[in-house]
Amino acid sequence: MVPRRKSKVSPPPPSCPLKLCMSFLGGAWTPNIIWYLSGGPRRFTELKNDLVGISAKMLTQRLRHLVEIGVVDRHEQPTSPPTVEYSLTEIGCELKPAIEAIVRVGEKLKRLEKQG
Repeated sequence: MVPRRKSKVSPPPPSCPLKLCMSFLGGAWTPNIIWYLSGGPRRFTELKNDLVGISAKMLTQRLRHLVEIGVVDRHEQPTSPPTVEYSLTEIGCELKPAIEAIVRVGEKLKRLEKQG
């Protein structure tokens, strides 16, 4: 019988920041919204066109949640008709490198999948 080895890594804290961040980024459409907003402010319709396949209801839900947790800013412009622009907050901008890193690993995994 092979002896069981102990983990060399200490357990995550009870409110693990990694788990929180990954559960946030793992949500449908969330990384894509952050990706498009990283290029600058976008209006709702522009985001809807960027995110092919997303419903208006889903985009509204995701944007409300992102605003609520402080990742996205919602700015109402005094125009007629009223216009709303969304942009990343400072913490939202910090997520971009993490998403880029995940994309790079995903590209490598796709290449490996094609080879095997």
